[in-house]
Amino acid sequence: MSHAVRDKSVPVVGTSDLARRANQRAGVARRVKRAALHLVLIVGVLVSMFPFYWTAVMATNTTEDMYRNPPALVPGTHLWHNIHRVFQTIDFFGSLLNTVIVAVATTALVLFIDSLAAFTFAKFEFPGNRILFRLLLLTLMLPAQLSLIPRFVLMVQLHWAGTLNSLIFPGVANAFGIFWMRQYIQSAVPDELLQAARLDGCGFLRQYWHVALPAVRSALAFLGIYTFIQAWNDYAWPLIAMINPKKVTLQVALAQLNTAHHTDYSMVMAGTFLAVLPLVVVFILFARQFIRDVMKGALRG
Repeated sequence: MSHAVRDKSVPVVGTSDLARRANQRAGVARRVKRAALHLVLIVGVLVSMFPFYWTAVMATNTTEDMYRNPPALVPGTHLWHNIHRVFQTIDFFGSLLNTVIVAVATTALVLFIDSLAAFTFAKFEFPGNRILFRLLLLTLMLPAQLSLIPRFVLMVQLHWAGTLNSLIFPGVANAFGIFWMRQYIQSAVPDELLQAARLDGCGFLRQYWHVALPAVRSALAFLGIYTFIQAWNDYAWPLIAMINPKKVTLQVALAQLNTAHHTDYSMVMAGTFLAVLPLVVVFILFARQFIRDVMKGALRG
């Protein structure tokens, strides 16, 4: 009876060895993809942050340093001097206070009114619901510049021209905010939860406050960031509505740093740097809430 003789020079690879090697190759591929993704994200962050870094660098140098070749890429020693000149040229703190009042009040009213309207459009049927929402969407296609003159005439008739009311109330019902919140509420707030709240005796406002709002905090955080930045950086409408040149918002005040014959760009950059700092703080505070709620939703899913 013949026996098969195995050649000891040829290694025998088992199924477990093949599986282990395949897993190792897959692990290496995943690590490479993860490293490449992180590299792309880091490059994107650096590119996005460079304008802010450049603003800070220019705020610490002189105007002559901006025209050097190569330009200065490290902070200088003239920051406090440039800031002091900003304070001497414009009423920085007065315009800053006006801007804070306008941005905070506008953001608070937009969050309340837009979320309330969106909750109504998303979860309640009433005559003309779809038609009104489509008309609302049509307003998004109209250029904002078309409403400047009619809005100013309305502010004059209300005796609000030149006051902060003219900057706060015209933008409290935002079509984009209502659309954004409606789309989010439709998927984030189950109808069964609202039905259970109605059985417990909750009215419309209690359903909105105790059921809908806790489920859409991340959407509110995004809308809050968006609205605050828009109100803070608005220039055209405050320039028209604030007819008193001594009572203006920060963006209009910063524009006064530019003169007809000579512009001190280091002073302008210093003022811009001071104006950007509150936006950074607001973004950090709201973005943490936004990211935290998004991650909670991802874990639940």
